[in-house]
Amino acid sequence: MQPLSHVYAVTASTAAAGNVTLRTPGAPDLACAAPSQFDGPGDQWSPEALLAAAIASCFILTFRSVARASRLEWSRLQCIVEATLGRVEGVTQFTRVVTRAALTVPASADAVLYERTLVKAEHVCLISNSLRCRRELQIELVRESASQLQAEAV
Repeated sequence: MQPLSHVYAVTASTAAAGNVTLRTPGAPDLACAAPSQFDGPGDQWSPEALLAAAIASCFILTFRSVARASRLEWSRLQCIVEATLGRVEGVTQFTRVVTRAALTVPASADAVLYERTLVKAEHVCLISNSLRCRRELQIELVRESASQLQAEAV
């Protein structure tokens, strides 16, 4: 990792109507629009969905790093993030984020160790740490069966 501080630049532009185009160096452009809940078309990424995606992807990348440092074996991590938008003292903001993590681990895995690693990843995730809403992590460990391991070896 490069020393802090890091700067991440995004350019957003639009016409009087239509999608917002998001650009960042080295990545493809991304179309963005208001979600259907705010009378948008509902067929593009929205700022609200992008925030949930940022939480999910940061959690997964953080877990990958923490698991690698701990030399933990795992084969798949699926993460579902539900971010709830509400009003607090007259201000619209995210009030709660629930992260559901389903981690596929070897059949002989120490469940406590893997759960502790998932909790640590959520605790140090920089995107989640930048939010002021309530956060909740729900964990499911899926153990690989011998037949899954044989199929992957083929």
